Amino acid sequence: MPLAKALELAQEYDLDLVEVAANARPPVCKLMDYGKFKYESAMKAREARKNQAHTVIKEMKLRPKIDPHDYDTKKGHVVRFLKQGDKVKITIMFRGREQSRPELGFRLLQRLADDVSDLGFVESNPKQDGRNMIMVLGPHKKKTEAMAEAREAQAARKAERQQQSAPAEGPAEA
Repeated sequence: MPLAKALELAQEYDLDLVEVAANARPPVCKLMDYGKFKYESAMKAREARKNQAHTVIKEMKLRPKIDPHDYDTKKGHVVRFLKQGDKVKITIMFRGREQSRPELGFRLLQRLADDVSDLGFVESNPKQDGRNMIMVLGPHKKKTEAMAEAREAQAARKAERQQQSAPAEGPAEA
């Protein structure tokens, strides 16, 4: 269709004539509301950014002679990080004579890895790095899956709260 006729048609329907494929022979154009198109594409990009996940490495520091309750607390933090879909770097810090007993740190890291094996896996095995021993745990599920799960759980809790706060339907007594 000639350009003049296409422009006339666009004006008649109160739309914009937008060139879709400039390199095609002949060039391809489309009648559309360009403002609406730009808005919708911006909303799609915003939604994609919202669902995009950044890989975060959380760090947890331990000592070889850790108390059982402290170990459970630290393990709870590691579990929470893995459930959120984050990687966890576990560092065991050795001081003084502890440096001559790296097997204590290795056993502690193995114990932690076994305790959280249902949520994550050992991404890098324990290795000595000067005064520290380091191990990295990765989650079984991706960050985006964890975020979606968290959103669903939050929506369910909100619906439950609204249901509980709604007045009871029944005969009103005076």
